[in-house]
Amino acid sequence: MRIRKQPLGTRNIIGSKIEAHRKSIGLKQKDLLTQLQIKGIDLNASGLSKLEGQLRYVTDFELKAISEVLGLSLNWLLGVEE
Repeated sequence: MRIRKQPLGTRNIIGSKIEAHRKSIGLKQKDLLTQLQIKGIDLNASGLSKLEGQLRYVTDFELKAISEVLGLSLNWLLGVEE
């Protein structure tokens, strides 16, 4: 497992949560990408890495699919109190 060399960016607020949760459940990036592709989200490894590093914006379609694949609520990902 690689350690992130760059500091987190400022282009989204969900990336670090996605990365932490994905790692906590033992899901590899390539496996997440496969599940996202099944849901119609065409994202490559570089794009996911940038998304997790908060160096890339996330679309609403991507956000919805990621929350469904990982079983996370949109509110939690967005930091909204429920």
